[in-house]
Amino acid sequence: MMAATTSGVTPPTKGEQTRASIIDAALSLFEESGYDASTMRAIAERAGVSVGNAYYYFSSKEELIQGFYDRNAAQHEARAAVDLEGVTDLVERARVNLRAWLDENAGFHEFAGVFLRTASDPASPMSPFSSESAGARDRAIGGWRLVVEGSDAAIPDTIREELPELLWLYQMGIVLFWVHDRSEGMAATRLLIDRTVPMLMRAVEFSALPMVREVVNDLVTLIADLRRLQIEPA
Repeated sequence: MMAATTSGVTPPTKGEQTRASIIDAALSLFEESGYDASTMRAIAERAGVSVGNAYYYFSSKEELIQGFYDRNAAQHEARAAVDLEGVTDLVERARVNLRAWLDENAGFHEFAGVFLRTASDPASPMSPFSSESAGARDRAIGGWRLVVEGSDAAIPDTIREELPELLWLYQMGIVLFWVHDRSEGMAATRLLIDRTVPMLMRAVEFSALPMVREVVNDLVTLIADLRRLQIEPA
């Protein structure tokens, strides 16, 4: 077992470094040449590894992108965990989680459109809703669960269990806006987050009211039905 450094952080293994190099090489090539024109051979050459070595870690470009998704989700989770320390207000915790995502992905904005074009195909394994993306998706939803559970908000039981997934879906809308955002420093996306998070959380609070409860129950039932149909297609 590899020993931790004096800082308490275990350094990456040679295999992890190689995986990271291949992912970084792929991202730079996607930006320069486009996704379709970037071959595994070109990616391997850019990463300084053999083609066989590249295929050892990633059997295809799609699997390589999944590797990026997984790495990105883990890095966002780590950044958010630090930024969320001591924050108990649910609105602010949601903002912090989304800002952490923006900061973690700041360097990937220029070629986000490449991912969007491919991921928007429902049949693509790179879709955020695909079975191949389940690991990164579940990790992101788990992050939202920590946001909710670490808050001091009185969240109605009718929506508490489904709220993390609803917040992840809201995040997908933010990501789509971010892809098209050309404002300096992603100012428009940050404004969208700051203005919409409080509105969303007020809706969560209203879900406890008798006049809203039936609508909430219908929404929760719909989510459960959709999830079941995705897992058990006809």
